[in-house]
Amino acid sequence: MSAPTPGPTGSPGTFVRAAHVITMHARTGSRPVVANVRFADGVLTGIGPDVRPEPGDTVLDGTDRLVTPGFVNAHTHSWEALFKGRYDNLPLELWMLFSYPILGDARVSPDLVRLRSRLFAAESLKAGVTTLVDDVLETPGQEFDQLDAVVDAYDEAGVRANVSGHVINRPFTDTLPFLGELLDPAVAERVRRAPLLSAEEYLTFSREAFDRYRGRAGGRLRYMVAPSGPQRCTDDLLAGATELALREGAECHVHVLETKTQAVTGQESYGATLVEHMARIGALSPVTTFAHGIWVTPSDVELMAAHGVSVSHNPVSNMKLGSGIAPWRAYHDAGVPVGLGSDGCSSSDSPRMLDVLKAAALLHKVSGPDFTRWPTVEEVLRAGTVGGARTAQLHTTTGSLEVGKRADLLVWDLATLAFTPRNELDLQLVHSENGSSLESVYVDGRLLVDRGRLTTLDEAALVAELAERREELRSWQEGLGRLNEVFVPAFTAMHHRAAARDVGVDRWADREAQPVG
Repeated sequence: MSAPTPGPTGSPGTFVRAAHVITMHARTGSRPVVANVRFADGVLTGIGPDVRPEPGDTVLDGTDRLVTPGFVNAHTHSWEALFKGRYDNLPLELWMLFSYPILGDARVSPDLVRLRSRLFAAESLKAGVTTLVDDVLETPGQEFDQLDAVVDAYDEAGVRANVSGHVINRPFTDTLPFLGELLDPAVAERVRRAPLLSAEEYLTFSREAFDRYRGRAGGRLRYMVAPSGPQRCTDDLLAGATELALREGAECHVHVLETKTQAVTGQESYGATLVEHMARIGALSPVTTFAHGIWVTPSDVELMAAHGVSVSHNPVSNMKLGSGIAPWRAYHDAGVPVGLGSDGCSSSDSPRMLDVLKAAALLHKVSGPDFTRWPTVEEVLRAGTVGGARTAQLHTTTGSLEVGKRADLLVWDLATLAFTPRNELDLQLVHSENGSSLESVYVDGRLLVDRGRLTTLDEAALVAELAERREELRSWQEGLGRLNEVFVPAFTAMHHRAAARDVGVDRWADREAQPVG
């Protein structure tokens, strides 16, 4: 692909000479081309063999180098960075009892939020993630000093991010099926006594947040609304958040049909699928992104396509929590935009998007024998870059290497074992590379990772600071865990009962597996 070079910019730029380039532009997709790349003032100003450096530019030799867009993590939770590597072999609803405890004061102080966010940004950047869709949930509720701490940390790190006000405004035990008859009434009443935001309180908070962060870091950091899920929020909050996001041109990020239990919840609570319920109340729109979207029906997919809804697919987390396999091919056939996310560091234990890309490329090959419908590497790379940017309402800003877009890009060393022998570079990036060949990470044209070293954050100091607080955090987490064990018998029975229910689709891999319990 060739593009003209505009006239001289206001400051010297960076010029990469004769590199292999994967643009993810509509014309070239994931097919590498040999081109020069120039960026200045945070913007890509030229891509092509005829592009020339301007006076004062830093000139880099592109020999044995691959330039790609930065990865977009289209669904993650930085909250979970403190819970990394704690839990295994728990389905979502039981896992949430400990990672998102219902009982006990789980409020994280702003100083710890800032440390947590810096660590998460550091690990993400070193893995080639230049954009985060960070669905930040604080329990028991989010306050501006906590949200400020996230935004401040990301401003310091230099990463691009959508940062949410995540909200649940229905008692959690009322958002799941069968618990009315399974849960100790006294325990259920303790949950119902917890204060919850009204729709207007959340929308007032969100309007202030949009104003508070508007233009932050030159637009690199943005607020988004995040109603937790249609079963966890009142209808007026869901509809109001959708309307507000449309007005702001921002993302409305919602967890929808991650598990079969949630599909049963739709039947029990609304006599419809959760997607049908959202359509009825006006909560589907072109700025709506479904996190997960696994247990959708064919008619749900049609509704999503008709309303322009996107989906963020999280294959690693979905496998770890046993949630099921999202209908990758059905989404692509219907024209539903698909991004990829790591989910949180307690349900996938890493924000490494290369792990996610490879999982997406492989998981859907076992969904059926028709290999013509298996994911292509181009589809996977698109979902991990410009597709994710589309879900985040950032597709005119980032996600592909095009003149006029922000210079969010990665430089890979091809003289490595992962790319030896050098065959199909896009296939090797997805199937062979583990991140060890990543040389440079730029966001807005600013070098944030240089040969494995962070330029904006002191990694050693961050690790040491968290190590100093390790015992304090472990004691806090174990105390919360003991409090919330009271829910385990009822939630286990609920899980088994929901698993045995016919919801019209089957998203688990083992068709012969029998429900237990």
